[in-house]
Amino acid sequence: MIFIENEGHTNPKLNLALEEYALRNFTSESDFLLFYINEPSIIIGKNQNTLEEINHQYVEENNIHVVRRITGGGAVYHDFGNLNFSFITNHDSSSLNNFKKFTQPVINALSTIGVEAELIGRNDILVNGKKISGTAQYSTGKRMISHGTLLYDTNLGEVANALQVKMSKIESKGHKSVRSRVANISEFIDSPLKIEEFRAHLLKGLYEEREPFETYHLSTDEWKAVNTLKEEKYDSWEWNYGRSPKFNIQRSKRFPVGEIDVRMFVENGYLSEIKIYGDFFGKEPLENIEILLTGVKYDKKEISQKLNGIDLTEYFGDVSKPKFIELLYGSDE
Repeated sequence: MIFIENEGHTNPKLNLALEEYALRNFTSESDFLLFYINEPSIIIGKNQNTLEEINHQYVEENNIHVVRRITGGGAVYHDFGNLNFSFITNHDSSSLNNFKKFTQPVINALSTIGVEAELIGRNDILVNGKKISGTAQYSTGKRMISHGTLLYDTNLGEVANALQVKMSKIESKGHKSVRSRVANISEFIDSPLKIEEFRAHLLKGLYEEREPFETYHLSTDEWKAVNTLKEEKYDSWEWNYGRSPKFNIQRSKRFPVGEIDVRMFVENGYLSEIKIYGDFFGKEPLENIEILLTGVKYDKKEISQKLNGIDLTEYFGDVSKPKFIELLYGSDE
């Protein structure tokens, strides 16, 4: 395991560019670990509609970064009290969506400072029933990222202020508000630590979990490449916001894998435009499904035929073809 030193950078666009650069360019002969702390920011899931996830006015008034990441899942709020971890490893089909494999070392490390945490649901780490971490994954087919947040001393009031959390998500968690279902790790520690001290304790705990680490410092040329990726991708409006399609039909449903929200524009009985959003985890790009269905007659039988041979679990997780078609077209009932 090699620990990547991010040199204290707190710009979320740079840190996400660093993470992606390491995923795509660092040697496949080693596993890597990256820690980073971001300035106040909202990190949007790969498949989400940014404008519907954020409180746009509040974000602008408070100079909060809005950045899309390459992994699925939901939007999260970061600030200087939030520590982010990222494992970069070779792709392994048994590891994809196996959040326990990557969260258990973190859970074990937390126990060394007296925080007894557990993985609950698909990807959340909880302490005493409250969420302290969410995790997500992405695979190139050869290499993969498994990363997550650790709420250490985050301003939890800002989570509700900056995010537009959908009621369906709150209700599915069985809580009345965002604030009631999250907590800071610092609340469960007897002796207060600064986040830098917490980072050091966590790293020490992870060291003890694995073979001895070495620390890697990027070269000048590598940092130049990371900055180029930041400028070309993570600084761009197209990546972080993208275009929202015109639509005259919207259908959404919360499945066990997460919410799927479909926007469609139907002209003369045909799907002229379709866009799929959500906080689910999938391996394949949704553009494949959107392109496939564009131009198809808005008819349940024709949509079903068009999807023949398509493994939807690669795009959404455990969602069957009949359930997806029902979402697109509606129930016969």
